[in-house]
Amino acid sequence: MTVLVALGANLLIAVAKAVGGLFAGSPALLSEAAHSVADSLNEVFLLAALRRSRRPADRRHPFGYGKERFFWSLLAAVGIFVMGGCFSFFQGLEALKGGARESHSGYVAGLAVLGVALLSEGASLLRALHQVNRQHGTAAQGLRDPALRTVLAEDSTAVLGVILAIAGMALHMATGNVVWEASASLAIGVLLVYVAYRLGRDARDQLIGQAADPELSDRIRALLKAQPEIDSVEALLTMQLGLDSLLVAARVDLVPGLDSEEVEEAAVRIKRSVVHTVPEAHQMFLDITDAPTRAAERRGDDGAGGPAASGEHGGT
Repeated sequence: MTVLVALGANLLIAVAKAVGGLFAGSPALLSEAAHSVADSLNEVFLLAALRRSRRPADRRHPFGYGKERFFWSLLAAVGIFVMGGCFSFFQGLEALKGGARESHSGYVAGLAVLGVALLSEGASLLRALHQVNRQHGTAAQGLRDPALRTVLAEDSTAVLGVILAIAGMALHMATGNVVWEASASLAIGVLLVYVAYRLGRDARDQLIGQAADPELSDRIRALLKAQPEIDSVEALLTMQLGLDSLLVAARVDLVPGLDSEEVEEAAVRIKRSVVHTVPEAHQMFLDITDAPTRAAERRGDDGAGGPAASGEHGGT
């Protein structure tokens, strides 16, 4: 719903800004029109991400399609950079070179369009913030969702961009110097490029396999250490598979004296305990050994007689 609200607002605002910008010959207003067009296209990307990421796992994608959200968020960042940032730089440089066609009679209408846009973008931003707090409790948790994060970034930069455009147009009208408006257009371009960089960096980190946050990893490690069958946790690896899907792989040493059946039962119980406490740990793998055999194996590796026989019970 938040994405749909943002899409509807951006489409209407893009048309109004484009008409007002062409009528007034305002580079700042045309930059804002490009900004709104980029945002509208990005909302389409986000709708595709929300739909495609919900598909269940299959043979070709056994870990599911959760990373679709990160891929489409990356495309949204590219769209903001190319359609919004680059066009804003172009408009600002053209105005500085004297290519801007001034029509002060249309500036009043342009400022009115920007005023309406400010109200609309502000309402969309409040809607996104409300959904973050309602669904996730805190903004920090809600910002894990790349779709919501992108909408929040777009709406925030849209509000700032409109304020910059209003300031540039007003100063242009007051002084008769187009440098003010050109500078506003360039500032909008810098703002969009920065936001695109931040969103693209976050999406890249998720696509190449980002670990769970340290607090969650510490919870999983503490839970494993608390199991009576586990002597120590040798390694713990995590990776985000989607918004609410986590891959957990742990190498653990068991206490001595367990037979194969007890090891199997312990592994099943440990995995259930972790999933019960951390529901997003949809995929969990345990590589189980027993501590005395592992120590003997390490001593054998260091000695002249070659490596000792493996004491691993195998991964589950």
